[in-house]
Amino acid sequence: MRPLEDVRIVSLEQYGAGPFGSMHLAELGAEIIKIEDPTSGGDVGRYVPPYAQDGDSLFFESFNKDKSSVLLDIRTPAGREVFHDLVRSADAVYSNLRGDVPAKLGIRYDDLKDVNPRIVCCSLTGFGMTGPRAAEPGYDYVLQALGGWMSLTGEPGGAPQKAGLSLVDYSGGFVAAIALLAGIHAARRDGVGTDCDLSLYDTAVSLLTYPATWHLTEGYTPARTHHSAHPSLVPFQAFEAADGWLVVGCAKEKFWQRLTVVLAQPDLATDPRFATFRDRDRHRDVLVPLLEELFRARDVATWIAAMTAAGIPCAPIHDVGEALTDEHTVARGLVAETEHAHWGTVRSLRSPVRVGPPGDDTPAVRGGPAMGEHTASVLRGIGYDDERLAALRAAGAFGTDPDTTEGTP
Repeated sequence: MRPLEDVRIVSLEQYGAGPFGSMHLAELGAEIIKIEDPTSGGDVGRYVPPYAQDGDSLFFESFNKDKSSVLLDIRTPAGREVFHDLVRSADAVYSNLRGDVPAKLGIRYDDLKDVNPRIVCCSLTGFGMTGPRAAEPGYDYVLQALGGWMSLTGEPGGAPQKAGLSLVDYSGGFVAAIALLAGIHAARRDGVGTDCDLSLYDTAVSLLTYPATWHLTEGYTPARTHHSAHPSLVPFQAFEAADGWLVVGCAKEKFWQRLTVVLAQPDLATDPRFATFRDRDRHRDVLVPLLEELFRARDVATWIAAMTAAGIPCAPIHDVGEALTDEHTVARGLVAETEHAHWGTVRSLRSPVRVGPPGDDTPAVRGGPAMGEHTASVLRGIGYDDERLAALRAAGAFGTDPDTTEGTP
């Protein structure tokens, strides 16, 4: 058995952050019942271009493996009744909506505690359910701007840059997954559920970590650095070689000593300007140009081979294709294969969360669900018969468009 096979989560999730968080729990065995609103066409992630077709997309497939999809309009009385029945059988209700929406939809703990006193109501929103921005929509790009990330990214003197990936969204998903598990653990221990009020804004600001501590305590002003250099450890940055780029990281003094040997410049190790972390930081304007000139003399492979043999942290700067075909990516089993009616074999990435002995883990076995694919099977699983399902459909619980109710009888 996978470790979370006794966990059931009813999820009102969309786009990236929310589905990313629950995807890790699904791979660990949790049952994720993904509620999709038939009045809005389900999860908007189904329509993200360029690879979108017939209510599904490769974007959606990236975040929704091993989940079940249930079409349900919880704003209707019939849909609300079904939702409450699902809540009675669940450990948690999870959502990633705007901060004022959980109250409007009635999916907070106070709204559901009479239905299931042990339910955990986890809301991952842009700005949280309190504070002056609570009613504002929050997207990764916006949060990278507000959270100070863009002021730190890019070359000095250049325009502010966002990180190449939606790292606030994905980090927020991890935060939500941790909160969900903590809340479920406490509810099983104490018999009482709770709310989990999480936000992408909190996530973005909290990830400022040690530069924030430096700023708050000593007035340090974080700033963009040349070639993505570490703000205080030198050398720890990207260098251009004769045929490409590599990263070298002297995070300990011993690595600097070794690097001077690899560079055939042992005198640098004894030069008082470069003897310690503090010395090298103070004289980086002298040291870094010298190192840049040395690294341009040989190709990436030669440098990597020499530094790896010396035990110096280093890596070639891969493009995405190179990262996905790296021998370590293959050895760690990071690529999952699932079957899809339109795309055939879909190759996507697995969760990095592993539980169990090294190498002994279970990959995802199902691709992302078709919209409403599991409506009937999930509801039959909580005791609904065909007559009840037909009555609910007639009452509009599953929407009114026949094209969006395919998974219902």
